Amino acid sequence: MSSSLDNPAWASLTGAHAHFAERHGQVLRYRPDVAPFLALPDDPDDRVWDDIAALAGAGEVVPINNPAGVDPPPGWEVEFRGAGVQLVDDGVRVAEDPEAVRLTADDVPEMLDLVERTKPGPFRERTIELGVYLGIRRGGRLVAMAGERLHPPGYTEISAVCTDPAHRGQGLATRLVLAVAAGIRARGETPMMHAAAENTNAIRLYESLGFRLRRHSEFMAVRVPLAEVA
Repeated sequence: MSSSLDNPAWASLTGAHAHFAERHGQVLRYRPDVAPFLALPDDPDDRVWDDIAALAGAGEVVPINNPAGVDPPPGWEVEFRGAGVQLVDDGVRVAEDPEAVRLTADDVPEMLDLVERTKPGPFRERTIELGVYLGIRRGGRLVAMAGERLHPPGYTEISAVCTDPAHRGQGLATRLVLAVAAGIRARGETPMMHAAAENTNAIRLYESLGFRLRRHSEFMAVRVPLAEVA
């Protein structure tokens, strides 16, 4: 049986995050200042690439959530292709954290700076609007954070997990993951995560916390042709 987790970006943009969605034909995407992700339906037809071009714009590079594994037509460049994994709560020992504070729009400049230095994945000016983000400060400075991103029905993705290099090895990221998961569970939803398949250290950590590997997937980024391809 299919699950909203099989196409989580699409499920989010047609559900809880519909107010962030832009659409052209078969294709949906988040508003660019919220998140870079573009989602295809489960069974797109051949016109889907025209829809992507119209929505994204000529020359743009777009990360595609592509559950059907559709390859781009001639003239499209695949800028990046990689393997990923999806992990789902299977007994995570959630715990609120007294040192964690909820981050707000006022904290976005610091959040963007931390993301730039730690590279946990895409995070933009309005990404904070996708859900709850928690952070830990030391000496008044934001040194670690984690928060919520994709929101398919019944689930919430934990994302943007990162720690300042000078404060690693203290378990701050683990504490924040468990605290964000506690909030998700309190709403009656199930925490889930995504990671690059090559990031074996992170996957082992998440599995040790009680996340279960649910599925392998492929993700890619494509560049829309500058001119229409005949």
